[in-house]
Amino acid sequence: MLLLYIIGIRVYTLLIRIFSLFNPKAKLFINGRKNVYTQIVQQINPKEKHIWFHFASLGEFEQGRPVLEKLKELYPAKKIVVTFFSPSGYEIRKNYALADVFYLPIDTAANAKRFIASINPEMAIFTKYEFWHFYFKELKDRNIPLYVISGIFRENQAFFKWYGGFYRNILKAVSYFFVQNEESKKLLHSIGLTNVTINGDTRFDRVFESAQNPKQLPIIEAFIGQSPTLICGSTWPEDEKLLAGLPSKYPDWKFIIAPHEIHESHIESIEKQFSAGSLRFSALSSGNQTPNASHQTLIVDNIGMLSALYQYGKVAYVGGGFGTGIHNTLEAAAFGLPVIFGPKYDKFQEAKDLIALGAAKSISSIDELSYAFEDFAENTNAAHEARNYVINKKGATDEIISMITKADRA
Repeated sequence: MLLLYIIGIRVYTLLIRIFSLFNPKAKLFINGRKNVYTQIVQQINPKEKHIWFHFASLGEFEQGRPVLEKLKELYPAKKIVVTFFSPSGYEIRKNYALADVFYLPIDTAANAKRFIASINPEMAIFTKYEFWHFYFKELKDRNIPLYVISGIFRENQAFFKWYGGFYRNILKAVSYFFVQNEESKKLLHSIGLTNVTINGDTRFDRVFESAQNPKQLPIIEAFIGQSPTLICGSTWPEDEKLLAGLPSKYPDWKFIIAPHEIHESHIESIEKQFSAGSLRFSALSSGNQTPNASHQTLIVDNIGMLSALYQYGKVAYVGGGFGTGIHNTLEAAAFGLPVIFGPKYDKFQEAKDLIALGAAKSISSIDELSYAFEDFAENTNAAHEARNYVINKKGATDEIISMITKADRA
């Protein structure tokens, strides 16, 4: 099985190299790793101990960020290294002030030895998922504690199948699992891993904290005026096709669309669908246009504003539910916004919880979207339930920090 794993890693890398010839993200993935060891030598003193945080992408960074920042607050002299697998995380957070940030080299035996020797971690913290055989093995061989925080496991994963012995051995390198729910704990127990506690999801701490002191956006305030507003976050084309039918039906509302992809062809596609009264955020921020009463839809053509946008909304639509799965609903819920999303939400416990509380609805058609939108436009209790859900679920960070620091002192 190890041989198949090695072959799989090599094939994956080869495919990314091929895609990099015409795909911008794949190109960043390859080019960003070309000089990673040169960057490490320039930024890292291997004689000093570091805390290593690894994140798959931007979402996992925001999820693990409360733990990182709390550790830095408690131990300001400790140096932190952050790695990303995906360009969507690295490119946005490469200048993060509290850590030295790098792409994670591909998981090979040589890379694992060289990378871990270069950053000299006193502990490693992985958020939610990504389990790399050679990195985990090297950490175990060096007796470096490895923690998985906000972990979540499902029965259909290879770890829990009859053929999953190789993958189960990867998990045995983990010093402790901090998981989100009872199902994950039971699944780990079923394969003999008892070094686990249920601590919840650190995303609740992150979104609650962000909602307490959001960045003010005067351009957004000028655009919406006194109008109730639907914030559409991380949308994809399938979402936008449905959303395009709303402005003409609800002329008293404003609509702000922050798409998941902001390349020019996608922005142009949104403009065509929302042709009546739409404009780009970049046009407002540059002063090329000023909002007026005829502008009903604002297209946010940049990355990084979404979490602050929700403070200006009355209802939220979160995209991805017609693809592989919905994006972050908790950012909206933290501001007391009831949430609408597509049908593919089964892997997201928070979505199920919000639906059960009456603070979210799943839709599959324009008629269902209109019904959900109208209901939430008048339903003040839904906003209350959304906000309270986040408040009641926060606290995972303090529990994790307490256990990690206690183990570190032992």
